Amino acid sequence: MSASAISIKGLTKKYDGKFAVAGIDLEVAYGEIFAILGPNGAGKTTTVEILEGYRFRDSGEVIVLGDDPQALGDKTYTWRERIGIVLQSSADAGDLSVRETVHHFAKYYPNPKDPESVISLTGLAEKADDKIRNLSGGQRRRLDVALGIIGSPELLFLDEPTTGFDPEARRAFWELIKTLRDEGTTILLTTHYLDEAEALADRVAVIADGKIVEISPPETLGGRHLAQARISWVEGGKQHERFTSTPTSDVATIASRMGGEVPELQVIRPSLEDIYLQMIGQSK
Repeated sequence: MSASAISIKGLTKKYDGKFAVAGIDLEVAYGEIFAILGPNGAGKTTTVEILEGYRFRDSGEVIVLGDDPQALGDKTYTWRERIGIVLQSSADAGDLSVRETVHHFAKYYPNPKDPESVISLTGLAEKADDKIRNLSGGQRRRLDVALGIIGSPELLFLDEPTTGFDPEARRAFWELIKTLRDEGTTILLTTHYLDEAEALADRVAVIADGKIVEISPPETLGGRHLAQARISWVEGGKQHERFTSTPTSDVATIASRMGGEVPELQVIRPSLEDIYLQMIGQSK
């Protein structure tokens, strides 16, 4: 077994002479949730499709679960049994029920999870006998995940998994993803939601123009943990604001000067979205 679930070195892919992926290097550890962030056209989808074995690269090295997806040969079937894929959209048979669909897909794998357990895990127990065509968008997405994990994958690819979810459904889905990670599943996630990457990912890669801008944990991306904080407060009937690298000390000084509570106090560091937008803007 290789040291990483995914290993990429110098990956390139061109379309019509233009680089969609322009020399990417990254490693994803076993048991990690790894998120790829980037604007439309940045190269995210092409990269993931190469990792899934659905698209050939032009150059570079790619190893997924110990094998090159472009050179599997006789290993193709057994390799695909080890991965799960949840696409951005799917076209399941609408006349089948949730239970019928999950049980049917379980037959495709040599060591599937228990279908009833998967239905429960994905929050579909109350909808198990409903026809797929009658499910809401969020429930259809849960079914997509159920079909993606029914084969007990070692590696799960999630492409924009919570598109169309309401806030409550998104957070319930996040707990499901964390449960899968805790069970040992490696997860590669692409998402446009910055709060999703921050809530789920152990590390994130920002891609722009086919290149990696940075790879780091969300909390340190772009040096956000070192960025100056903005302190604002009301004192003497006026709004005050200060940028500082020592917010705790500064707030203590202000509180001491004011003799206790500080009206309308706010201490704000740059959000992941602030840093992300700055990073992709600088790459242009």
